[in-house]
Amino acid sequence: MLFTDQHNELRRTVARFVAEEVNPYVDEWEEAGIFPAHELFKKMGDLGLLGISKPEEFGGLGLDYSYEMVLAEELGGINCGGVPMGISVQTNMATPALARFGSDELRHEFLAPAIAGDMVCSIAVSEPHAGSDVAAIKTNAVRDGDDYVINGTKMWITNSTQADFLCLLANTGDAQEHVNKSLIIVPTNTPGISFSEKLNKPGMRSSDTAQIFFDDVRVPQRYRIGREGDGFRMQMMQFQEERLCAAMLGPKGMSDTIQRTIEYTKDRQIFGGSVLDNQVVQYRLAELQTEVEALRALIWHATEQYINGIDVTKLATMAKLKAGRLGREVPDACLQYWGGMGFMWDNLVARSYRDGRLSSIGGGSDETMLRILTKLMGMSNG
Repeated sequence: MLFTDQHNELRRTVARFVAEEVNPYVDEWEEAGIFPAHELFKKMGDLGLLGISKPEEFGGLGLDYSYEMVLAEELGGINCGGVPMGISVQTNMATPALARFGSDELRHEFLAPAIAGDMVCSIAVSEPHAGSDVAAIKTNAVRDGDDYVINGTKMWITNSTQADFLCLLANTGDAQEHVNKSLIIVPTNTPGISFSEKLNKPGMRSSDTAQIFFDDVRVPQRYRIGREGDGFRMQMMQFQEERLCAAMLGPKGMSDTIQRTIEYTKDRQIFGGSVLDNQVVQYRLAELQTEVEALRALIWHATEQYINGIDVTKLATMAKLKAGRLGREVPDACLQYWGGMGFMWDNLVARSYRDGRLSSIGGGSDETMLRILTKLMGMSNG
């Protein structure tokens, strides 16, 4: 990937924003179990960071997706996983289909304020019995006059307790499960919507997550994105960007974890020398950094193909799988070299250990990624 001066300037802007507006407050947000999304997103919107690849007529910058990936890579330098996850939901999960397929009216009403940071949004796909198996969702939206009446529940919804609107996937017909779904924008102040308390998670503590209940929720059919029945296809298209972004949130944080471990093990004395004096520690950390760089190269290779119009489902799936595996392996290996200090709650390596576990589950489990890959490689029809 050849980076331009514009890429590099964006990288500096995001790194400065993370250093000044995010990392000083992460410990406070982790303790509170939530970060102030409206406040933070407004600051990002003012810098143009929430609509980098979105159309200019709705407030975006109109740049190609490689610039979104620069943003994602630098967000990986945030000292927790919850905040970058919340941001990426706004930029790469809840708005791509709206930006690409939504009517101009719908985009003016919801996309423009999301890009400006005036609205917070969530992607509402997963359900208690349907996480990675998107086709199995049961939430229904039934036509009634000019409206849809929505009933069902969504689970593990990021940003949900602060969201102004949801990008909801629901069944809108009785056809085969891959052609009976639609994406619908649902404002969260609509009567009939209710939320659970924030879910209590072992990691991603600063990201607010809740279950959402829909009881005869009525929205106009004009809030549907694109044609009725195209929701599954659009969601699968969104997954290319979502999985590339999810993978790219990993490398910088993993490298930071390795570097923190190098610095700590230089000073930690045991049996007459530093922990880092042991060759087995040196080799393991070098091996881990090599794996991180290989992941980063894969992601940028996929990104380059994507902006050139090539279907990168296989590469994005590989990147998501590898990022999930390394998101567990790197902090686990590094934590071991910290000894008892690594097991303390406030240790950043311990936080990475807790947060990184979700990377093999959220956005499609490792097993789902492998299922997709075996199909794409001609080994399976499932």
